[in-house]
Amino acid sequence: MNTLGNIFRISIYGESHGEGVGVLIDGIPAGIALNVDDFLEDLSKRKPGAKGTTKRIESDYPHILSGIYNGYTTGAPMNIFFKNENKNSRVYMDFQSHPRPGHADFTATEKYKGFNDLRGGGHFSGRLTLGLVAGGVLGRKILGDVKIKAKLVTLGTMEVGDNLEEINDYLQEISLLGDSLGGIIQCEVENLPIGLGEPFFDSVESKLAHGLFSVPGLKGVEFGAGFLGTTLKGSEYNDNFINPKGTTDTNNNGGINGGISNGNKIVFRVAIKPTASIFMEQKTFNFKEEKLMPLKIEGRHDVAFVLRVPVVIEAVTNIVLADLLLQNINR
Repeated sequence: MNTLGNIFRISIYGESHGEGVGVLIDGIPAGIALNVDDFLEDLSKRKPGAKGTTKRIESDYPHILSGIYNGYTTGAPMNIFFKNENKNSRVYMDFQSHPRPGHADFTATEKYKGFNDLRGGGHFSGRLTLGLVAGGVLGRKILGDVKIKAKLVTLGTMEVGDNLEEINDYLQEISLLGDSLGGIIQCEVENLPIGLGEPFFDSVESKLAHGLFSVPGLKGVEFGAGFLGTTLKGSEYNDNFINPKGTTDTNNNGGINGGISNGNKIVFRVAIKPTASIFMEQKTFNFKEEKLMPLKIEGRHDVAFVLRVPVVIEAVTNIVLADLLLQNINR
C-alpha cells in the first residue's frame, strides 16, 4: 500500500495536481529537536532548477501539522503537508484512452476502474517523493552518527565526474532530440552498528530493496560487487577479516553478511530508468479509437529525473535503517 516500516513508519499521500502531497510519520521517539529549517536543505536538493530538470517550480515548503511542540517531537504521529501551487492539468486529460508509454496510466486505469487521478501522474508522480525526503530527515536524526551519502555515478552512457560543462552539453543534446536519460546512483552508509537485520526475509538487503523500489523509475539494485561479483572466484570474492572489529580487506559483500550489517561500509547501487515523459512523437494504442495512433506529450518534464534522485535514495535509506535500528533496540 502506501506505508513503509514497522516501528518507524511513513505513509505518503496526495496527487501531483491535487491540493497537495504529504507524509504521515509514526514511531518517532519523543524529545528530538526539530524545526522546519531541518528539512529545507534536503528538500532543495530534490527541487528542479538545474539543467535537465522540469520547469515546474514549487516552493516545497513543509507545513508541519502535528507531532511537534516547542521545537521537539512529541512522540505522536507527525503530518507534513506540501501544497501544490504550480500545476497545469490541461495536457493530462486524455491519457485514460491514450496512455503514455512507460507511465502508469494504463495499469492505474485498469486497477482503479478509471476513477484514478491521471493529472501529472496522480499518485504515481515523482512529486510524492517529497514525503520520502521529509521522512528521511527524521530517520537521519534517529540514526545519529550514521552517515549516508548517495551520488550519481553514470548519466546515460557518460561516467559522471567533475566536468559540469560536459554533462550540460550532453543534457542539451538529449533535450534538443526531445529524448531523456537515466543513470546509476551509488549510496554508501558509514558507522552503522553491527547486527542490524535478520536472516532471510528481513535482511538488510531485502528491507532496503523494498524501500528503494518505492522510488519512481528505480529498476535495479545491487549490493557490494553486485553482478560483477559473478565473474570472480570465491577466493577473490570473499572479504577477509583483518582485525577484532570485523574490518575486512575488501568489501565485495557490501557490508552485509547473512543479511546482517557487519560494521563495514554498506555500499549499493541503483539503476534509474530514463524519464518516461519525452517530447519525441511516439506511437501507442488509443483505446477509444481502438487503433495505434501517434502521441506527442506536452507539459513540463525532466530530461533526466535521475539528477534529483540521490537525495531521495539517501532519504529512503535513512527511513529503512532507522526502522531497523529501533527494532534492534526494542528486541
